[in-house]
Amino acid sequence: MKMNIANGLKALALALALSGCSAAPNDEVKIGFVVKQPEEPWFQDEWKYAEQAAKEKGFTLVKIGAPDGGQVLTTIDNLKAQHAQGFIICTPDVKLGPSIVAKAKADGLKLMTVDDRLVDGAGTPIESVPHMGISASKIGEQVGQAIADEIKKRGWKPEETGALRVSYDQLPTARERTEGAVTALTAAGFPKDNIVNAPQAKTDTENAFNAANIAITQHPDFKHWVAFGLNDEAVLGAVRAAEGRGFPAENIIGVGIGGSKSALNEFSKAQATGFFGSVLISPKRHGYETSVNMYEWIKNDKAPPALTLTTGRLITRANADEIRKEMGL
Repeated sequence: MKMNIANGLKALALALALSGCSAAPNDEVKIGFVVKQPEEPWFQDEWKYAEQAAKEKGFTLVKIGAPDGGQVLTTIDNLKAQHAQGFIICTPDVKLGPSIVAKAKADGLKLMTVDDRLVDGAGTPIESVPHMGISASKIGEQVGQAIADEIKKRGWKPEETGALRVSYDQLPTARERTEGAVTALTAAGFPKDNIVNAPQAKTDTENAFNAANIAITQHPDFKHWVAFGLNDEAVLGAVRAAEGRGFPAENIIGVGIGGSKSALNEFSKAQATGFFGSVLISPKRHGYETSVNMYEWIKNDKAPPALTLTTGRLITRANADEIRKEMGL
């Protein structure tokens, strides 16, 4: 009797395996989306559109914030433990590139990057990792040109105007954006000596405020200020610092990058502030499209493009709603 039961159980197990039931591997697609500053509106928007992709395609999205390098490597192991098959990451330190690539390979996870591209020990982009990012220098040039055009429109004398370069040069994308703005400004005739570097310790509004406040204090002779930086938060910090030093909105031109909720909140204020505009980049593409690409890679073995660079459009109080609608936002 016992032998018959044992044989029956073996037969059942074999039948389950052959039929693809519970004994078969789970074919659920699970994708991690790791960002360096989950509290920032840009990354919140990326997650929102990644969730939209997950809902449409039927995969599970695992959202994780990893603000330092140690957490990044732990996060990759955590995704493996959750049976994820791949992940998209914007790392807090692009120089972690070789470690991230090695960890992903060891854990059997497909890897894509978004926003900030991984580099190797020599600072060269790791081209084997598919990446969606921003054409940083071109977007920086858009910022610089927008500022130059507004200076001319307001009739300011360039020699009486200071330019705050809110910098975070350890991040290549940040450096390329601000250098692009400098290139466009100086090409338009802005005095290079009037560009003041204001290095921020972190890429948020508070640190930008502190950096800009010091720079403005050290240069009391300027009648007007313009500001540019890595993102909207950097420029908002600079604008708040200039306001705090007694400069009215009409004497400030800040142009950010991102078109984030922070920028939209500024445009919605009853009175115009010194935050003049933002080059809108699409968090929808960066969140939704990367997630769909990863899903197709996992599900259908369709590898993503090696490199996708996005561009932006200038939005202001006057046109933000119209342009966001045109871009599907």
